[in-house]
Amino acid sequence: MKRIRPATALLMFAAAGILLLGSGALDVQVAVRDGAARAIDLFGDDDEPTSAEAAEPFWASSGNPAEASAPAGAPASFADLTEKASSAVVNIQTSRTVGGGGAPEGPGGRGGRGRNPLEEFFGPGFEDLFGGQRQRRVPSLGTGFVISPDGYIVTNNHVIEDVDKIEVHFESGETLEAEVVGLDPRTDVALIRVKPEGELPSLPLGDSDAIRAGDWVVAIGNPFGLAHTVTAGIVSARHRTINQDPDARRFDDFIQTDAAINPGNSGGPLINLAGEVIGINTAINPRANTIGFAVPINIAKQILPQLRAEGYYSRGWLGVYLQPVTEEMVEILGLEEVGGGLVSKVEPGSPADEGGLESGDVIVEFDGTKIGDVDALQQRVGDSPAGKKVELLVLRKGKRKSLDVELGELDSGVEVAAVAEEAKQPRYGVTVQDLSPEIAAQLGLDSADGVLIARIQPDSPADEAGLRQRDVILEVNQERIEDRDDFAAALEEAERGALFLVRRGDAEVFIAVKPE
Repeated sequence: MKRIRPATALLMFAAAGILLLGSGALDVQVAVRDGAARAIDLFGDDDEPTSAEAAEPFWASSGNPAEASAPAGAPASFADLTEKASSAVVNIQTSRTVGGGGAPEGPGGRGGRGRNPLEEFFGPGFEDLFGGQRQRRVPSLGTGFVISPDGYIVTNNHVIEDVDKIEVHFESGETLEAEVVGLDPRTDVALIRVKPEGELPSLPLGDSDAIRAGDWVVAIGNPFGLAHTVTAGIVSARHRTINQDPDARRFDDFIQTDAAINPGNSGGPLINLAGEVIGINTAINPRANTIGFAVPINIAKQILPQLRAEGYYSRGWLGVYLQPVTEEMVEILGLEEVGGGLVSKVEPGSPADEGGLESGDVIVEFDGTKIGDVDALQQRVGDSPAGKKVELLVLRKGKRKSLDVELGELDSGVEVAAVAEEAKQPRYGVTVQDLSPEIAAQLGLDSADGVLIARIQPDSPADEAGLRQRDVILEVNQERIEDRDDFAAALEEAERGALFLVRRGDAEVFIAVKPE
């Protein structure tokens, strides 16, 4: 067989291609990509897979880098604000006398002192044979701020309560002794005064109701004795309640901030960017270093005039224990919506008792004002003067009832409205027993009314609801319970659910229960 030379084959292939192009049977496209020429689809299919679509972002974006810049009004520095405010912030140094046989234990032994070497031979307490421990002065530190040029200073009640001496140290180096003008332990606000030779720099009081979560704030104080320390942060939240004790005898409505607040900052100002005081630094969360709390300045502004005039703040007293109305209680109580304050206990002989309030009443209006929640009711009662006659609109067993009550005066021995423990959504799953006088005495109860919770089924709805062994059930759906038979009969009739009145220690709380 005769061989075809490579050159001859190439010429034949080229001639065939020319004939095909001429007849239109072959379509050749040439594209240049990345500097190289490529033939695309010799047989006329020019659809080419591409990675361009796969590279497109599939997430949301603003498309405007300027929107990611710092928000308008963000300060470049707090230096000017600090220089203007610091001269009105003071270091408060106090001392009190302790000892004399009753000193508390301290880090170094009794009263904070180290152990006396003679105790090695004579034993602990030998000093008591010679007249007891020596009295001594214990110093303490805090912060305050001047609110008027003639020397009135605001601080915390716990900074200057029960002290023997108060010294106020100014940024200028001047030191003046101060006297207590007025105290209000319930809000932890105190007013003291120095007598300067001239006018003092002072800080303006702002409007704490106008602040919002996210607003910039600055705290100035004396943490651990480090005078005029400045920290900055934001308002983290408002209307914080930090006292979880159901028998608490104070008002909780704090501003939360992440501006660092440490021991020694108590009583110092929390300042907005306008240089106005919007809070009084008061408390910290000991488990965190960026959670601090301040008394809103509007609360202080309300009580400061009376502290100056009378030395204390007089509040109205109703004499009830309150708890929030939960979603589970709405239908059972015949309410249209969650709101008001549920009376779990009425203090005997209190204005509420004399005015006809009963356990189980839901206070929905106070002197013509609709009550949104327990905090609002507490505030309304506390803001009202003692002796004022107010009209209460209550819901009692599904029916509205109007009561006239003359408020008493709240003092250190009575309650304005203690918030009882809030119930969770419960189900049945509890075993009870009759409460005999002997069992009541063993439990420290003053009566044998009701039935005693003997067992809670583990992981049952009752367990999840927070019902506890040794709780005493006094009522079911506002009907008194005398024994186990009453309890069983009451649950059988409770088609929509049951509302338990539970005695737990000295407190009485309502817990709503819906059957499975």
